[in-house]
Amino acid sequence: MPVALHSFAAEATRFSGLFTNDATKATKVAVLSKEDFTGWLEMQPALVRRWFKVNKLNTFSAGRVLVVPSFNEHVASDHVGEAACCLDGEAASPFSLCALYDALPDGHYVLHGPKGQDYEYADAAALSWALGAYRYTRYKSKPDAADSGGKRLVWAAGCDKASVIAAAASTYLVRDLISTPCEDMGPHHLEAVVADLAKEFSGTLKVVKGDELLQQNYPMIHAVGRAAEPGREPRLLDLTWGDESKPKVTLVGKGVCFDTGGLDIKPASGMLLMKKDMGGSAQVLGVARMLMARGAPVRLRVLIGAVENNIAGNAYRPGDVLVARNGKTTEIGNTDAEGRLVLGDCLSEASLEHPDLIIDCATLTGAARVALGTDVPAMFCNNDEVAAQLMTLSAAAHDHVWRMPLWEGYRKLLASKIADMNNISSGGYGGAITAALYLDEFVGVPAKEGGDAPAAKPTWIHIDFMGFNRSSSPGRPEGGEAMGMRALHALLRERYGA
Repeated sequence: MPVALHSFAAEATRFSGLFTNDATKATKVAVLSKEDFTGWLEMQPALVRRWFKVNKLNTFSAGRVLVVPSFNEHVASDHVGEAACCLDGEAASPFSLCALYDALPDGHYVLHGPKGQDYEYADAAALSWALGAYRYTRYKSKPDAADSGGKRLVWAAGCDKASVIAAAASTYLVRDLISTPCEDMGPHHLEAVVADLAKEFSGTLKVVKGDELLQQNYPMIHAVGRAAEPGREPRLLDLTWGDESKPKVTLVGKGVCFDTGGLDIKPASGMLLMKKDMGGSAQVLGVARMLMARGAPVRLRVLIGAVENNIAGNAYRPGDVLVARNGKTTEIGNTDAEGRLVLGDCLSEASLEHPDLIIDCATLTGAARVALGTDVPAMFCNNDEVAAQLMTLSAAAHDHVWRMPLWEGYRKLLASKIADMNNISSGGYGGAITAALYLDEFVGVPAKEGGDAPAAKPTWIHIDFMGFNRSSSPGRPEGGEAMGMRALHALLRERYGA
């Protein structure tokens, strides 16, 4: 059941039908904190309090949804009289009410506070509803019987609908892209997705493909992807959008649509999730979609190296020396450290027009997962002020990233005897840091021989993240996941009014 090339961008807003402006006959849902619960229960009629007690529901339990039946002549009916949702974490979190969608029967619902007042965190609640409704069902022959699509949340007065829709649509897009197997998400499929976004938001897409990459000096992208079959050739996807006079923001994404490890082949267990290795490209497209949908006052550029790291007679080899777009040479110590090669050419290109900010996202290293686990992206940045700002905003957005150091003392671990550097470090420690240091070699424009000193490097953020939920929880089902996307958008909004 192949996925239509045009469907990803269009299906990103499939949640929109789960909201309504019609509050007529809508069932009230009380949103309760632990502090609110006892007081709210005491306000209920005696029959309701007794029903709670008999069913042993009279204590607070985070994330629990209580569907209170109507009482007709002292008998509980199947009709929902009211409902209550116990907050799961902080009220401002977009995951605080994700259990609501699954727990409620069909109908229209309106949220309110414990004393019947309008619910204060309307934006977070609406996004929570949309995320709780997310399903990845492309390859299911039958829909989930429990999900009829007959549930609607009433938009709250004062809710920033545009912001909620932009964040939800970008999250849906990122999840869909990462969860789709490589058979239906190869380099040409990824190109089609970017083309659709360019068309939807009046951007411009330039594609450099196959041997054109050599002619236009993207040799490392070509090397990594050249073993793919015809039709799935490596390519650079270059999307531009916005007013040229505005601050230049460039997003770079690792687009390895499948990673076999190349000739340094992964074991079978190591390949099971490698459809997610294009998660960096998915995430920067999610950020870009949020910016474009909100009409951000920036000149946006998105650069994606879309490749398959495959195995064939023409695959690049351990021991090869590759010359990058910026002229630096790399000895290949391991063909399974391919993402940094693809990003190297993209970062070199991004630096040429001296943008105000470069952000790259990549499912780059297992070492970052060892350091921070699967839920928290590692963040590297060459600007202390910007790094601190992003850390603060990520906490406020409930989309945490954690800064790790660009420790100069480890740069020597990338040394090569025959080239400028190796693509892997000597020794098994600090792998996320040495990978970031390798990328740092491609940020900025090097000085020409005999010419002036190089210009100052642009501010650069590198996000190394998992891109996948290994298990399910409300609003975060097992599968592809955006991690750090909303935090990055919050940073761009604060810096540029985006």
